[in-house]
Amino acid sequence: MKRTYNVLIIDDHQIIIDTFKMALSFVEREAKDVQFEIDDAKDCESAFKKIKNTFKQNKIDLIFLDISLPHSSINRIFSGQDLGVLTKKDFPSTKVIICTSYNDNLRLNSILKTINPDSLILKGDIDFKEVVVAIKTVLNNESYFSKTVVELLKKRFSNAIVLDENDTQILKELSNGSKMKELMHIIPLSKSGIEKRKLILRQKLDVIGSSDRDLVLAAREKGFI
Repeated sequence: MKRTYNVLIIDDHQIIIDTFKMALSFVEREAKDVQFEIDDAKDCESAFKKIKNTFKQNKIDLIFLDISLPHSSINRIFSGQDLGVLTKKDFPSTKVIICTSYNDNLRLNSILKTINPDSLILKGDIDFKEVVVAIKTVLNNESYFSKTVVELLKKRFSNAIVLDENDTQILKELSNGSKMKELMHIIPLSKSGIEKRKLILRQKLDVIGSSDRDLVLAAREKGFI
């Protein structure tokens, strides 16, 4: 009897979605004892709805997740990383394969710390064989990281930066143009607390300038927003 895996592919590039679908089809034909029910989403809003709706009806066994996605202002989900954290928190048994173009050590370390994905692949590494190996490895309850990810992580800083929820929220709100008055209604910190966090963020991200714009540009360059 075949085991059915419910799969959700979240990526805003159709060519990537098609690559994942072809790889799943190959694994299905080769394994013969598994089959995949596949759905896809191209932005945070539709992905959030499908995750919530699908889990009410049935379990999602495997998610392919891009990090850079059109955000959802309604549900305040600004990236695939937010979706990954939500999924792993509420549905820890779901396997997550992250495929991202970010290759900055800081962002990769943040993804690993906050989501703890079952697989992490750089889009620059993607080919048919790589995806097939990742799928087989993850379904075998093992972790898989593409070659470039492994090499990058070998070089990461011993004091690798991980931003907490408040840090990330401050950066996201600043990138959306929020001022201090608005931040104080959103972030559970005092004005001095927010200013202190901003100062620490500048130090962590090696920001040269002192403006919020400089902080946002540095965070965006390193892939945190």
